[in-house]
Amino acid sequence: MHDAVIVDAVRTPIGKGKPGGALHEIHPVQLLAHTLRALVERNGLDPELIDDVIGGAVDQVGEQAQNVTRWAALAAGLPESVPATTVDRQCGSSQQAVHFAAQGVMAGAYDVVIACGVESMSRVPMWSNVLPGTDPLGPGVAERYPEGLVPQGISAELIAAKWSLSREAMDEFAMSSHRKAARAHELGRFASQIVPIETPSGRVSTDESVRPGTDLETLAKLRPAFQDADVAARFPQIDWSVTAGNSSPINDGASAVLITSSETAARLGLRPRARLHSFAVTGSDPLLMLTGVIPATEKVLRRAGLSLADIDLFEINEAFASVVLAWQQETGADPAKVNVHGGAIALGHPLGASGTRLMGTLVNALHHHGARYGLQAMCEGGGQANATILEAL
Repeated sequence: MHDAVIVDAVRTPIGKGKPGGALHEIHPVQLLAHTLRALVERNGLDPELIDDVIGGAVDQVGEQAQNVTRWAALAAGLPESVPATTVDRQCGSSQQAVHFAAQGVMAGAYDVVIACGVESMSRVPMWSNVLPGTDPLGPGVAERYPEGLVPQGISAELIAAKWSLSREAMDEFAMSSHRKAARAHELGRFASQIVPIETPSGRVSTDESVRPGTDLETLAKLRPAFQDADVAARFPQIDWSVTAGNSSPINDGASAVLITSSETAARLGLRPRARLHSFAVTGSDPLLMLTGVIPATEKVLRRAGLSLADIDLFEINEAFASVVLAWQQETGADPAKVNVHGGAIALGHPLGASGTRLMGTLVNALHHHGARYGLQAMCEGGGQANATILEAL
């Protein structure tokens, strides 16, 4: 069996996902095409050699409909002979794209493949793929969960209650994320990943959601984002401590990763940066929804034959502060090794792009810190999670 290696990872800057955001004027196809074009050009890759482009997008409707990855590949100038497909594993869509790409290389089905993702949440709002009056779950799910499921924000509150996470602890985590992200920008930690993009309003070269001056006093003034009387009656244990400040924002962005085997990389004169060591995906309680990162971490470590102590750096997606803090409690991971360059609370969470964004962040962090093993995990809507272990080369 072949191995699978990451040669390079790029991303756009991450914009605020609202009208007037830095990337709002850019069609999502163009956002993703920008990263694909950059990835090919800066590696001197003959695009005819690309066997497939596998992309992630969550809201596959409107401007992200009809296989957005295929249109992005064509918009990027890739040959018509290069195929593309788009997958949906909710927030983990592009991390799943990495898994599919790497597994294809390892099986010998691919030599060169790009995993990528995009989400323009300002132009294609979250849940816009659910038409009014329709039920995407169907009667079977209603029968299995007769009391009903809840939105992610409520799941984040239930996690905070179950793991006794205080508002102060979550706000401190959020403040730390912003400070680490701001420091990483100052030190140029993202410089090799971010591909600046021209918009009608000017050139965008940095992440828009990072707030270096974030402090606990400001965060403490924010009101709970999901407080609801009916939910409070059903779940009296909720303390209503999840706010916009300790949650990931709405964002626009795209990212892409170039994956080959070691043999192919050597033949093409490419330098691998990390080996895709082990993979896992798991389901979890769809009511709590966001706790899958805990069993996914256990599963990927078991498959890798490694222990938590073997992992030098972790990238755990900061959908909500409560998710990462609950994961830390359960795993016992050293907080100093987690999201060392900041996470989605600061950098942003453009849903379909986040998996490959985190992957690029982790690859670069491993090299900046002289580390060997990194573990990435992503909680996902509906109660699932992907986990990946990388080995720096």
